Amino acid sequence: MSFPLLTATAVLPAIGAIATAAVPAARRTAAKWLALLVSLATLALAIAVLVRFDPDGARYQLTESHAWIADFGVRYEVGVDGIGVALLALTALLIPFIILAGWHDADPLETGSRRWRPTQGFFALILAVEAMVIISFEATDVFLFYIFFEAMLIPMYFLIGGFGDRAHAGSDEKAAAQRSYAAVKFLLYNLVGGLIMLAAVIGLYVVAGNFSLQQIAEARANGTLDMATNTERWLFLGFFFAFAVKAPLWPLHTWLPNAMGEATAPVAVLITAVVDKVGTFAMLRFCLQLFPEASKWATPAILVLAVISIIYGALLAVGQRDIKRLVAYASISHFGFIIMGIFAMTSQGQSGATLYMVNHGISTAALMLVAGFLISRRGSRLIADYGGVQKVAPVLAGTFLIGGLATLSLPGLAPFVSEFLVLVGTFARYPVIGIIATFGIVLAALYTLVLYQRTMTGPVKPEVSAMPDLRARELVVVAPLVVLLIFLGVYPKPVTDIVNPAVKSTMSDVHKKDPKPEVEAAK
Repeated sequence: MSFPLLTATAVLPAIGAIATAAVPAARRTAAKWLALLVSLATLALAIAVLVRFDPDGARYQLTESHAWIADFGVRYEVGVDGIGVALLALTALLIPFIILAGWHDADPLETGSRRWRPTQGFFALILAVEAMVIISFEATDVFLFYIFFEAMLIPMYFLIGGFGDRAHAGSDEKAAAQRSYAAVKFLLYNLVGGLIMLAAVIGLYVVAGNFSLQQIAEARANGTLDMATNTERWLFLGFFFAFAVKAPLWPLHTWLPNAMGEATAPVAVLITAVVDKVGTFAMLRFCLQLFPEASKWATPAILVLAVISIIYGALLAVGQRDIKRLVAYASISHFGFIIMGIFAMTSQGQSGATLYMVNHGISTAALMLVAGFLISRRGSRLIADYGGVQKVAPVLAGTFLIGGLATLSLPGLAPFVSEFLVLVGTFARYPVIGIIATFGIVLAALYTLVLYQRTMTGPVKPEVSAMPDLRARELVVVAPLVVLLIFLGVYPKPVTDIVNPAVKSTMSDVHKKDPKPEVEAAK
């Protein structure tokens, strides 16, 4: 039997989480290094998955299938297509940077304080989230996916509620109450979505008799499983609702600004660059593949919600006074682009949406982590408390600018290619939606450049006059992300070559072909 590479990629961080949590309380530094080494080993396994994956091979590769709960048709089935392998690699890539960026975020508070930040628990929870996200990208059994789709809420709840922003390090019970509110809101929103999905998962089993994604999809394709129209639509809505909460899509988005605002910057990156991607990924893997006709039926309404997310998120980002909440609302706008690309039902749109998931993860990580370094120095998240930072910390300001320019999809940086493909793919089939969505680009330029202008330029405020520039550890976090933003902005082919065959299969699932151009290209 071949080595179970996919299982190992998910199990390793899970074991690492247990081992990190078990490190004695006095050995905080050892716990940090253990978590970092485990995340790097997981990245090595993810690279091995990339190397062994053949974009021109079978749709699902490196598959494993074992009996689990046989009486109910539940199996441990995993496999990756091009979309899953790209997001698995993104997750494994970002976790070491998240751990390094949060190196001191869970250290004990000031001397004499009764409050204690359990260092081992912080890093163990990050590894636990990594394990659950990875298995979600690998699962081809619907029930297996559902378990980890919901289980990841538990460590995220403790990361949000138990480890506050350094800007709140000296605050009182009010800050703890804000963190608790954000964590509970995150949990309740996602639990409601998960419970509705559970009803749909049970309904799918009643109709199909098993939970295997591949078996159900094949039965639907060859006509041996024929769902009634209303049944398919209700099941689709049950799945989509849960994914839209996780994504997050307007109007189910309101938990995100609270969660990102109250969490530490690395945990905020974990939320929006890693965990939220499970929602958009699942729309492609489960909604479109299991419920193709219902997906087409719901497309007009979903596109309207997506374009509202784009404009609404960008408008609220323009008006923000809090740096982290600005990035959160910008992410809502970006997720609108991703969902719009998925449901444009064109190969350009879906390729762009998948590429956008990868590029948004990198660009948001770069911007938010640098913002976290900035906030930790000043002790404030308010934009008005900064000014002239580029004169005292030019490297920090420069990397902040690159992250911001990537957020507004500047040509030459990674998100531009994906946003361009999404808009082209949407305009080809839904031109009005595509035109409205372009206003999101204008608003992105506004909120990004205004943020940079107010924090980095102008007279140096006394409170930032002694601000140190990026340290070696922080440069190790930021520099590779900046290099990736530039590389994928100039040469996205390594990612598109992996995801395009999977996108072609998804287009085949929904029986859609790209619209023919009105003017044929000259030969």
